[in-house]
Amino acid sequence: MAKQVAPLEGIRIVDFTNVQSGPSCTQLLAWLGADVWKIEEPGRGDPTRKELQFNPDLPSYYYLQLNSDKKSIALDAKTKDGYEILKKMIEGCDMFIENLHPGAMDKLGFSWEVVHKLNPKCIYGSIKGFPVTSQYAHLKAYEPIAQVTGAAATTTGWFEGQYNIPTQSGAALGDSNTGMHLCIGLLAALAQREKTGEGCFVYQSMHNACLNLCRIKTRDQLTLDKIGYLTQYPQYPDQKFPDYVPRAGNIEGGGVLGWTYACKGFYQNPPDTNDFVYIILQREEKSFKLFCEGTGFTDWLTNPDFATADARDRNKQAIYKRLGEWCKDKNKFEVTAHLAKYEVPVGPVLNTREILTDKSLYDGNTLVKINQPGPVGEFVTVGVPFTLSSFQPTYGPCPELGGNTAEILDKLGFSKAQQEEFRKNGTTHVLPDGKM
Repeated sequence: MAKQVAPLEGIRIVDFTNVQSGPSCTQLLAWLGADVWKIEEPGRGDPTRKELQFNPDLPSYYYLQLNSDKKSIALDAKTKDGYEILKKMIEGCDMFIENLHPGAMDKLGFSWEVVHKLNPKCIYGSIKGFPVTSQYAHLKAYEPIAQVTGAAATTTGWFEGQYNIPTQSGAALGDSNTGMHLCIGLLAALAQREKTGEGCFVYQSMHNACLNLCRIKTRDQLTLDKIGYLTQYPQYPDQKFPDYVPRAGNIEGGGVLGWTYACKGFYQNPPDTNDFVYIILQREEKSFKLFCEGTGFTDWLTNPDFATADARDRNKQAIYKRLGEWCKDKNKFEVTAHLAKYEVPVGPVLNTREILTDKSLYDGNTLVKINQPGPVGEFVTVGVPFTLSSFQPTYGPCPELGGNTAEILDKLGFSKAQQEEFRKNGTTHVLPDGKM
């Protein structure tokens, strides 16, 4: 068998990112074999080290799940020595990645133009809240800001009643999703560099990453502008549509009829508020016939209100009601197992505990266990989301704050005397209580 080669082996990355959007990107690059040098503020580190901690003396799972297999250098880039150290790091790296607020890198003296001049081969990755042309480019962006400005919140949630309010997704559409989008851009830039020999500037906004996942909602807007209604939405045909895409509850979003149905546990006391199943009625006649056989709704095959896909679109509420009654005496796993036999698209609504205890997901990529030295011990995280037939990632621990400072400074050619001076003047010093 040929020796396994990590896709990014030999690629060095200077990681000037923190919290989630940037670190999610650089962690993936590290898992693909890159040598990632994470810059952290001396004595404090990445803000997530001490955010939502399970123990005040240990780094949080927030930090641990986003920074494994990196090397940490404690560095204050605002000092004269810190500037020179960062400059030397950039001169020898393949990628420089940052997600500070707009203007911060310019103020530090490391804009794209400066970095490109220092190292023309360096690929510069930058995450900001909005496109540079946006009227909101000046805003300080967090995860929810990206969702509410990127069409996610207004199209998510319930469409009637007291909870008819813009709702953000539980998925990190503005943060980890942005990191994944930036990663795509960086890998494209790396492939381009193979042809040109020169690095480029890769700019990724949180807004655009979120909007990209809302593409079908822009599709719906175009349709709405043309005909004034959307047949796949539960508001059709009984309600008047506004001139924008409304919230639509739990529809599938495409041309098929999908909905979430409460199962047996939801009606018990106390209710299991996650005993739900998602069922899709496909438009094709053959598929619909199988669905009717599986549920016993064979009368629908000859009923003009349900026999065709267009008719079903017009009678969604009746479908929701009858199928909801059918699910009441079964739990979500029973419904799933039964309808799967009839090739009906179906799946149980899984909560986080059910996912983390699913042994089949510990396949070396989906969920992985990382052994963190010391009192943290073993923890679980989500691994590389895709698989490569020629490479299996390994998942190592997260670094201590500044745990690789000496190693990195040695590689940069700084003497022990220089390193001691950096420590004394605060450029690299990690405070005693900052050992996280």
